[in-house]
Amino acid sequence: MPESPEIEALAHHLRENAVYRPVARVDVASMSAVKTVDPPVSSLVGRVVTGAARYGKFLSVEFADRPGEELHLVTHLSRAGWLRWHETASTTPPKPGRGPLEFRVHLDTVGGPGFDLTEAGTQKRLAVYLVRDPQEIPGVARLGPDALTLGRDQLAELLAGQGARLKTLLVDQKTIAGIGNAYSDEILHTAKLSPFAVAGRLPEEKIDALAVAMHAVLTDAVDRSVGQGAATLKGEKRSGLRVHARTGLPCPVCGDTVREVSFADRSFQYCPTCQTGGKPLADRRLSRLVR
Repeated sequence: MPESPEIEALAHHLRENAVYRPVARVDVASMSAVKTVDPPVSSLVGRVVTGAARYGKFLSVEFADRPGEELHLVTHLSRAGWLRWHETASTTPPKPGRGPLEFRVHLDTVGGPGFDLTEAGTQKRLAVYLVRDPQEIPGVARLGPDALTLGRDQLAELLAGQGARLKTLLVDQKTIAGIGNAYSDEILHTAKLSPFAVAGRLPEEKIDALAVAMHAVLTDAVDRSVGQGAATLKGEKRSGLRVHARTGLPCPVCGDTVREVSFADRSFQYCPTCQTGGKPLADRRLSRLVR
């Protein structure tokens, strides 16, 4: 799933390539992906791209036809969605249900430059909203403070009294916005914290370590991602990961074997030596350390 660094980089790519270009046509290949009806997506035609922004893991493209008449095309790419920039595209409207294409925006001319929203696989969860204010979208309105701008004291306030495990809390967008499965693994590994540590019981020095790790991991990922083309971002993300998706490989810090805890439809990775005092976590939901 794209997380805040990748969404930040996609927004940057759109600001570099799409701003000041008018919309020539919009193709909807999946009606189920479009979650709003007013204003209709056809109202984008003739409007000019004025910017792009990020709200947690939501990407917003901004359009206007006159000052004060701005619309926001907001998408949540979910687990398998992506934005693909194209210099040329087919002028034939796509057939619904054929291939990964969900939504296409032609800029300048039909068949010219623009971007596609695509989703691989059969679980179609990509969502597209056209709104006058991003806060109209429930998922955006519920977002907690953004992880990239979260200070140490604010983090401590968020953790206080929390009975959730750190892994669960870090990916809860209502608590902290922008972190997903991959970067939460990387943050916890960098901070040398167990994914199953109780958030509200962290001592002060562990809160310090978590705050430093969160800023370092996400800032480094943004620095590596911004300026990359949309087509190369996924590979750039994978190249910077130390434990996530590296089950069975040696930890680059201590050499121990990276382990995994699997749930029904997801998993996370960690290093026992770096994070859990050498003890493996039992591979089941609500697990405790094996004694």
